[in-house]
Amino acid sequence: MSLEPLTLYKLMTLYMLNKVNFPLTTNQLLDFFLSNNYTNYFTYMQILSELEESKLVNIEVVRSNSYYKINDDGAETIDLFVKKIPVSIIDDMDIFLVENKYELRNEVSALSDYYKSTNQDYIINCRIIEGNSTLIDMNLSVPSEDVAEMMCDNWRSSSQEIYSSIMKTLMKE
Repeated sequence: MSLEPLTLYKLMTLYMLNKVNFPLTTNQLLDFFLSNNYTNYFTYMQILSELEESKLVNIEVVRSNSYYKINDDGAETIDLFVKKIPVSIIDDMDIFLVENKYELRNEVSALSDYYKSTNQDYIINCRIIEGNSTLIDMNLSVPSEDVAEMMCDNWRSSSQEIYSSIMKTLMKE
C-alpha cells in the first residue's frame, strides 16, 4: 500500500529534521523537495503548515526566516512510520544531508535579530548555536535601524571570526 503524497512529504520532512541536530529553514527544506521534483512550492508550504498545526515540529521565526526543528512527538511519529518511506527516497534524503550538512549547519548556527528598545535605539541580538548549546549570545545597542540591519547581515558571515576573537581575548592570561 503506497502513501498519499502529502503524507509521504510530511514523513520525509520529519525524517530530514530527525537526521540533523540543528533546525532547518524553510528554504533549505524547499531546496531538497523542489530540486528533486518531489512537489511544488505551494504544496510544500501546506505540508510545513500542517506539521506545525499537528505539533510535530517546532518553528522559530527570526528576521523573516522560519527555522524548523523536530520535537518529541515528531520524532516518535517518524520512528513509527519511517518504514513507509521508500528506500530510494531515504537514499535521496541521506545523500542530500551528507553532501550539504556543513552548509546547512552553518546557515542556521549564526542567528541575529533586532528590535527597537524603550530608549528609541535598537538592540541587536547575535547568537551562535551548535546543536542544543548556545556558544555565544550577545546584545548590542545601536543608534539606528539601518545600522541594526547591517550588523545583523554581517553577523552571519563574520560570526565565527568574532567568536574566535572574543574567546582569545577572554582567555588571555
